[in-house]
Amino acid sequence: MDAQFIFEKASFASCHASTLLETPPGQLLAAWFGGTREGADDVAIWLSRFDGRWSQPEKVAEHGRPCWNPVLFRERDSGEVQLYYKAGPSPQTWSGFCRRSQDGGATFGPTAILPAGLLGPIKNKPVQLDDGTILAPSSVESYNAWACWVERSTDAGRTWSKQGPIHHPEHADGIIQPSILKSADGSLFMLMRSTRAIGQICRADSSDGGLTWTAARALDDLPNPNSGIDAVTLADGRHVLVHNPTHVGRTPLVLSVSDDDGKSWKSARVLESEAGEYSYPAVIQAADGAVHVSYTWRRQRIRHQSFAADDLTG
Repeated sequence: MDAQFIFEKASFASCHASTLLETPPGQLLAAWFGGTREGADDVAIWLSRFDGRWSQPEKVAEHGRPCWNPVLFRERDSGEVQLYYKAGPSPQTWSGFCRRSQDGGATFGPTAILPAGLLGPIKNKPVQLDDGTILAPSSVESYNAWACWVERSTDAGRTWSKQGPIHHPEHADGIIQPSILKSADGSLFMLMRSTRAIGQICRADSSDGGLTWTAARALDDLPNPNSGIDAVTLADGRHVLVHNPTHVGRTPLVLSVSDDDGKSWKSARVLESEAGEYSYPAVIQAADGAVHVSYTWRRQRIRHQSFAADDLTG
């Protein structure tokens, strides 16, 4: 296991909502939003690169309005790195933006706003299917109504269609911020953050490549305190979930593993257990098999931990 802060000191007082990406050869990118406080007009998107050690954070997006929830993604065929994020006064009024890099995240091209009605991946990374289709897990937070969506691209992220809504039948304001996982039989399922009215991580399933989804249902063994989660399907078929397994607060932060396509989960690592907020994780598996996790550490810093996949047993 390796654990470190991505930065010790920075020009911003508060930070949140990190995202991780591996770029060849074995380098990592991390991004997050940082500023005076969440929702302040000076909140920008910051990025750091790892090649033996993390580089000093640099600002990669700002709008004079708060920025939110960056998501990094690398398109498999072209190698293009795509940085998605939101900007606007609130989650009810934000718009989606994208910057693209042709050199592994060393530099980024101009900022493009997504068409109205599209927000891009809302917190967690897209998945790319065998046929090249990209599925971006998204959600909308309207007044008294939350729902998840899947934004789908068949042209490397140039154009998108929108599938959904995926919602909880009993709670209109129930679920946001899905993570998409691949089952052994080729089907898909998503895990979602829920409000405290539900109090559990929720799940929906798709048997047609993400075109249609079942209604969301609560998972009794996975409590959730209205806090972000992330998950990834490993190369060996297991699934890894990083979450706050509690109904109140955002500690502890735990890494859990499933070897039965999400039917059951076993705690494999406690990442944080002290008092404080440890939240909004991102999790990926690198080409060498290592599992990398980043998360918000007390709203002050972003912490990075990595593990050998073989060491992650329940």
